[in-house]
Parts: sequence; C-alpha cells; structure tokens
Amino acid sequence: MKKFIIACTAVIIAVTCWMFVSDRIGSTLSFNMNKEVKTFTTVSDKEILVDTGNGMEPFEIRGVDMGVGIPGHFATDYAIDKETYLRWFRMIKDMGANCVRVYTLLQDDFYDAVWEFNHDNPDPLYIIHGVWIDDYVLYSHRDAYSKDFLNEFLRDSRILVDMIHGNKRFSLGEDLGSGSYTKDISPWVLGYILGVEWEDTTVAFTDHMQEERDSYEGKYMRTTEEATPFETMLAQVGDKIIEYETEKYSSQRLIAFSNWPTTDPLEWNQTVEWYFRKFEQVDVEHIKTTDEFLSGQFASYHIYPYFPDYLGFMDVLGMKIESREKFTDEDGTFNSYRAYLTAINAHHTMPVIISEYGVPSSRGRAQSDRNTGRSQGGMSEEEQGKALVQCYKDIMASGCAGSVAFTWQDEWFKRTWNTMAYTDLTKTCYWSDYQTNEQYFGILSFDPGEVESVCYVDGDVSEWEETDIVMETDTMSLSCKYDEKYVYFRVHKDDFHFGNETLYVPIDTTPKSGSTACDGIVPLFEQEADFVLIISGREDTKILVQERYEALRAMYSQRVYGEDAYLNVPEKDTGKFVPIHLMLQVANDPSFEITPEGFESAETFDTGTLTYGNGNPDSADFNSLSDFIVNGDEIEIRLPWSLLNFYNPSEMVIHDDYYENYGIEGIEISEMYAGVGTDANVQFPIKMGTVELKGWGTNPTWHERLKQGYYDLQELWKDKD
Repeated sequence: MKKFIIACTAVIIAVTCWMFVSDRIGSTLSFNMNKEVKTFTTVSDKEILVDTGNGMEPFEIRGVDMGVGIPGHFATDYAIDKETYLRWFRMIKDMGANCVRVYTLLQDDFYDAVWEFNHDNPDPLYIIHGVWIDDYVLYSHRDAYSKDFLNEFLRDSRILVDMIHGNKRFSLGEDLGSGSYTKDISPWVLGYILGVEWEDTTVAFTDHMQEERDSYEGKYMRTTEEATPFETMLAQVGDKIIEYETEKYSSQRLIAFSNWPTTDPLEWNQTVEWYFRKFEQVDVEHIKTTDEFLSGQFASYHIYPYFPDYLGFMDVLGMKIESREKFTDEDGTFNSYRAYLTAINAHHTMPVIISEYGVPSSRGRAQSDRNTGRSQGGMSEEEQGKALVQCYKDIMASGCAGSVAFTWQDEWFKRTWNTMAYTDLTKTCYWSDYQTNEQYFGILSFDPGEVESVCYVDGDVSEWEETDIVMETDTMSLSCKYDEKYVYFRVHKDDFHFGNETLYVPIDTTPKSGSTACDGIVPLFEQEADFVLIISGREDTKILVQERYEALRAMYSQRVYGEDAYLNVPEKDTGKFVPIHLMLQVANDPSFEITPEGFESAETFDTGTLTYGNGNPDSADFNSLSDFIVNGDEIEIRLPWSLLNFYNPSEMVIHDDYYENYGIEGIEISEMYAGVGTDANVQFPIKMGTVELKGWGTNPTWHERLKQGYYDLQELWKDKD
C-alpha cells in the first residue's frame, strides 16, 4: 500500500510538473497524431473562403470591432455579462454584419454567449480573435525578443487556443479575462489577428538589437530572405500558435498580424518620412506559409481616413501622386483614403482585411481630414453614419477582402492625447466626456440617465422645474441641472428677439481666479466669472474662458502662442477672456513647417463656438452636436463638463490654478455660480445665483441608444449574402 501511495504521489507530481512546464514552453502531449487536420477557412489568391455548410465559398468579412468597456467600468473590469453579449450579438446580426472582432482574452461570459448564440443557429455570428500585447510590455520591453515580450506573446496565444476550444481554467488578474472556459466556440472562430498597432520604436529597436535573427523556418510558417528580425519574431509566433492548435486539437484557422500606416510596408518620399517621422516597416509578405498550413494568411490593417494621411499631405504640397485622377471626384475632391487603401491592397499577394475603420461622433476633435471631411471628431452622428458607409465603399472598391468597423459601443473610459491632460484618467469611466473623441467611435451610444437623460436641448422646457431656478429678475431667469455628460442651462427672457439682442451668462467655478468684468462686454458680473457664455445668433453664440483659466495656454502655449505661459502669467483677475480651442495633431497645410526656416507649428480646433440645433434623439431634425436651441422666449443650452474645465465631474473636481501648480491639478468644489443679463441695464452687475454640485461617485446612470450609423450600415448591408 505504501509503495502504491508513493507511486501515485510521484505520478501526480510528474503530471503537475509537466503541466507547468508545458504551459510555459507550449509543448503538448498529443493524442491526435494521426487525426485528420480540419479547417473551415482558407484563402485563394486575394479571397477568403469559408465553409458555412456548402463547402468552401468566397466570404466577405463584414464585421464590427467590440471593446470591453461599459459606463462605470474600465476595460480591465470585464463587466459585460453574458446576457448583454447575447443581446448585442442579435443587434449586430440584424445590422447585417457576419462577424465580431475582439482584441484580447476575455472573461468566460463572452465565450459562453458566443456558444449559446451560435450552437443551434443556421446563420451564426463569426469571431475574429486577437492576442493583445499590453502597454507595459510594449513600452517597457522595446526588444520583441525579450523574455517578457515574446514569451508572454506565445503563452497568451496558447491560452487563447485552449479557450476557444473550451479547455481552460484561467485567471491572469487585471489585464486579461478569467473564468472556466468550457464551451467550444472554435467552429465559429474564423481566425486570429496577432498583436497590436506596433510602435515604430519597438520595431526599430528590435531590428537593431537582434540583427542576426533574420530568418525562421517553421513547419507552418517561414520567412523570406528580406525578413527583418521583428518580422521573424512574428513568423515564429504565428508558426507556434498554428502548431499548438494543430497538434492538440487537429484544427486550423486563418491567421494575420496586426499592422497600421505607421509601420506600413510602402515606400514614401523623404519629405513624408521626415514630417511623419516614419522610419520603420512591417511587411507580412516576408512571412510565408507552408503546405502544412491549410487555412492561410491574410493581411490586417487599421486604416482611418484622417491619420496619417500621407497622400493628402503630398496632395496639399503639390507632390506627384500616381494615378491621382483615378481617385478624384467630379467636383475635384481627391479621395486620398481610397487611394491609400488601393496602394496597400496592391502591395499584397494575400487577402487584405481593414480590421479598423471609422470616425467618432464626438464634439471634440483631434485631427481634420483635408479632403473628404471624415475627421477624428467634430462630426455629428448623422455625419458619422455617412462616413462609415463611404469608408466601407472605399475599402471594397480598393479590392480588399473585407472590413471591420470600429467600433460597436462607445467607451467612456477611453482617453485622447489632446484632452488627456485635462481630465483625471483614473476616473474617466464614471462620466462621459464629449470633448474626448476616442470615447465616441461606437455605433451604440451610452446616454446618461437610466431611461432617458435629465434634459434634452430641443426647445421643449417641460422637464424644467421651479427648483432648477438659479437666479431670476422681473424679466429674466436662469435655471441649471446636470448629468453624467452635460451641464444644462435654461434661459428665459421676456420678449426675446433672437439674433437682434445679446444675452450674457457669466459662470464662476474656481475660487482661485476670475473677473467681474470681461473686455469688450459692457455689463459687469456680481461674482468673479471664469467663463462667459455669449448668446448672439445661430452662428456666433460662443463661450469664452478667462485667460488665466485657459487650459490650452497652460499646456500648449509654446506651440500655439510661441511663448512660455509660465514666464508670462496672466493676473488672477484679468478681464481678458479668450476663445476655447483644442489642439489638432497635424496642420491642414504644413507648407511652412517643411521650409528651412520653418518650425513645428500648431493648428487648433474652435470648440468654444456653439452649434445651434435640436439635441433630442427622438426628433426628426436631431443633431447630436447641438449645443443650444431657441424657442420663443426660451433658450436651452448644454455644455460638456470639460468645456468648463471639470477634471472629474463624478466627484465635482475642477482644474486648480495652473500657475500655482505648474500644470493641471484638481480641486474639489461644492457649488458654482451663474447668472444672465443684457446690455440694457448696465448700472447694476449681472446677478448670479448658486448651483449646488454633488457628484455621483462610481455609480453613473446610463441607457443604450443606437446611432444613425447602425441604420446606415443596415441599409447598406441588407442585400449582402
């Protein structure tokens, strides 16, 4: 008996050790050595073929990307439950899409939902699954052959294979999903997209440090003589994931490596390379598959109309563009997006999938599209829908094998480079920042309120109550309320003549600065205002900020104004109020920057001018960018929190004094002040009342709403398949 116990213990220890080692190095005990390898996907020249039940047939990938964020949660919370996934899958299928692309290993709710949706469904929703490289690894381990980069990349790839086959118990903490993965969803996983938008510095450093690693010869993938060390690393990862799935599950599926214009394989002239700092390439044509790999390889790209618009840059500078006339509309508009897509597709011998495309329906903007108007923000939901349709048409006209729209849902937690300094990045998921474009790429919106928002700027003032009144006189009153996205104002003025008289709404938020006077405005203010809302007409209603409290000056003064803001500090009570602008990434006309005497200049986007229109989604004339509307003597206004320099409205934290802190820090407030007045009675300052402020903490309210882009794509795709 003792020997038996010792033997059993030894076996258990041996098996445990083998399981640990095999998990680390990717070895398997295969019982499928003579089992036929099966696949339901393959490629033929530039086409993807899928067996949907009638043998291998051409298949257009027509999908939507899906993130993992919902309001009140960061992506790493993995807070989306199975019921939500199932409901979304039905909506996506009804839109006309045939697949969903996800980026990383998720919690088991996702895989359970995929299985439940598809297992008895003759018209399933397919999955394209990614393997993510987290930011810490990507930015701290610049050499892709380093242990924490390559080994984790390989390990996550093996974990993914086990997950989709329903054969994994897994938990890796905050960066990856967790749970018991018991549902085999492999019959509906079209393939893998490995990696992320590669940092050019990572590619360059790897190629420099690993010059000798310029070839790989695997059973399923190999490199050509032209391959770089970074491309060789990709070939190794691809080969190993194919090997692992083939030996363990006798199964194969399509494979691709993530790419984007920053590391595209095309050749550009020196001016383009210098201006865009483009110094690296990743070319999957240097990675070939062997006859042992039955499924095949495709090229995956994230390509947006506005960034980086190499051909649009060349066009505005008058550089020669081959076949430019082919991509010029009758009105003379050069479609640089379609031209670039065509060049990318022509470079490849394999199918090309544009796995991200789209534009955000945000108020804020980070980059303008020179040619077709499909910009990174500052676009209404109606314009977003039209842009999605046009992008899809451009992609298919360029000869690509499919496309995946970015993205299914808005994500409140996201950040953007030109607003991230203005907000508390640890609290972004608790409120909706309409100035941050990255939050609004979704086809599905998350609007404040459990059922409906607290207010809609539509001219109907029935939702306003007596308790909302902040101040009033015999002829005027100002009311205020707020939610997770906006501060709302209602102005009433007897016998108001819109366009023929001007109203002023001073707003005081910070106790650190402000002025009772605004240069160029006759009436004074009862409190030291930080902002002045000037209601004039449809085109010239705007909000100004006191120069001392201008966030753009505090962060980008050198580039925008050509001076160091901290060497020329405005007085705390200065009467100078200035327009509110956001930084843009690239100037529309960079001609000056490339001259010998030129320097890096900045172009800004006017975000302080308000848009007139109806902001109620249920209205026929709905404009999602609407900031204000007038109906007789009533004016309704909505202002995004960050337009008023709120750092984190969920806790009512605003920007502290920039010049006391040498940058942006937060300070909590419990009230602000606002009033309304005209030029008519200047002997008395504009009366200002108190707006009590109370945050909602980590419990935002929200409800779902489909944007116009959903219905536009549905109409476009209704006759597909």
